[in-house]
Amino acid sequence: MPEAIIFVVFPFCMVYSAISDVLSMKINNIVPLVLLATFVLVAPMTGMAASAIGMHLLAGAAVLAVTFTLFAIGGMGGGDAKLIAASAVWLGFGPSLVTYLMAITVVGGQLTLAILLFRRSPWHYLAYQNRFLRNFASDVKGVPYGIALGAGGMFAFSESPLVVWALNRLAG
Repeated sequence: MPEAIIFVVFPFCMVYSAISDVLSMKINNIVPLVLLATFVLVAPMTGMAASAIGMHLLAGAAVLAVTFTLFAIGGMGGGDAKLIAASAVWLGFGPSLVTYLMAITVVGGQLTLAILLFRRSPWHYLAYQNRFLRNFASDVKGVPYGIALGAGGMFAFSESPLVVWALNRLAG
C-alpha cells in the first residue's frame, strides 16, 4: 500500500502544479499540504527512522527559509516557494535534493528564456486566444515556474529515498 501512495501522490502533485500554474499562474496551497501530510503518514510505514524523518522535515524547513526570503523580496511566487519546500521534504538532504534544485534551475532558466523570446515574437498575439498559451504571451504576467518545478520534481523523484525503498520492496 505505501508503494502505491509513493508512486502516485508525488508525481500527481508535480503534474497538477505544472498544469495549474500554466492555466492560472497559481499553485494551490493544497498541493504542498498534500505532499507534506502524505510524507508524514507514509515515511513511518517504510521503516524510515524518526531521525531520518526529522532530517527530511528539516530539509523542507531550510528550503522554505530560502524560498520564502526570495518570495519576500519579489523573486519568486508564494506557491512556488511552498511547493519547492514540500518537495524538499520528500527528497530529504542528499543527492535527490541537489538533483531537484539543479533541474529546476536549468529547466526554469530555459523556460524563462523561451517565454521571453516568445513574448517578443510576432506569434505571441495568437496566444491570447488559447487558454494554455495566454499566460505565456502576457508581458504583465510572470513565468509559470510550476512547469520547471514539476519537471524537476519528476526528474529527481526516482532518486528519492521513498522511491528507492518502494522499488527495493517491489523487487523482492
